[in-house]
Amino acid sequence: MSKLLIICGPTATGKTSLAVKLAKKFDGELISVDSRQVYKGMDIGTGKDHPKDAIIHLLDVVEPDEKFNVAKYCQLAWPAIEDIWKREKLPILVGGTGFYIKAIVDGIGSLGIEPDWGLRRELENLEIGELVKKLKKLDPERWKGMNESDQQNPRRLIRAIEIAKSQKATKKGIAKKGAKLDVLMIGLTTSKKLLYQRIDKRVEERVKQGVEKEIKKLLDKGHTWESSALGKTIAYKEWQLFFRGEASKDEVIQGWKFNEHAYARRQLTWFKKDKRIKWFDIIKLGFEHEVEKLVSSWYTSFDAQKS
Repeated sequence: MSKLLIICGPTATGKTSLAVKLAKKFDGELISVDSRQVYKGMDIGTGKDHPKDAIIHLLDVVEPDEKFNVAKYCQLAWPAIEDIWKREKLPILVGGTGFYIKAIVDGIGSLGIEPDWGLRRELENLEIGELVKKLKKLDPERWKGMNESDQQNPRRLIRAIEIAKSQKATKKGIAKKGAKLDVLMIGLTTSKKLLYQRIDKRVEERVKQGVEKEIKKLLDKGHTWESSALGKTIAYKEWQLFFRGEASKDEVIQGWKFNEHAYARRQLTWFKKDKRIKWFDIIKLGFEHEVEKLVSSWYTSFDAQKS
């Protein structure tokens, strides 16, 4: 069974730093799990790390005006993971985009299934009862797996029918890759008070590093707020009003900090639902040593990939 190590948790907890240390100790390579660090030129704002002491994959893979989603991430991540295994090294996923991590570990049945606009037009005028009847006939298990709210939501029902009808929605797709994995999930966390302090300090550092100039350079290249990742990404979207002369730099920075705080809360909410994650408080003395011991025990266990 192939080993996969995951270092996850909210922003500003030192995930990459820990992952680099583990990569050096266990002969591993990093794979970024960050939905914004994939964009070229968006470096300072996203806190993109290019560690000198470790290889990291899946940074700078698309332009800011290219679409990127979880399906595309899996299409890029799996070849990287499998290549690392072939070279008898340990792949280490590191980052805070929980949905991407879930897609790799557990699979998502609808990955890669494009919208069928003809089918949607055909279904959009049907009553909920008719949609339910169609879905039950096509895929009764999918119907049973939907929560009560989704069972009464026409848009969700239409998407479920779309997935059920798609030839791509097989049990042999992306969703099954995780079945061969032996996964260890390490989560880094700390108190919200300290987390917010770390976030605020990091925001101020990125301002000093020149995020304003970075954004101007991206705009000068023709990337716009409306048609690129700039208008949807924390650390960039807050500057839109500043560049339009409608907000001060102090207002931008404060808004950026608040948005980062909110994002960290959402990350914690997501990750706390996964009971497989082994949590470590980053302020606890010697926590990195405890992580190393856990990883060592797991990696050298009977079914390790190198055995």
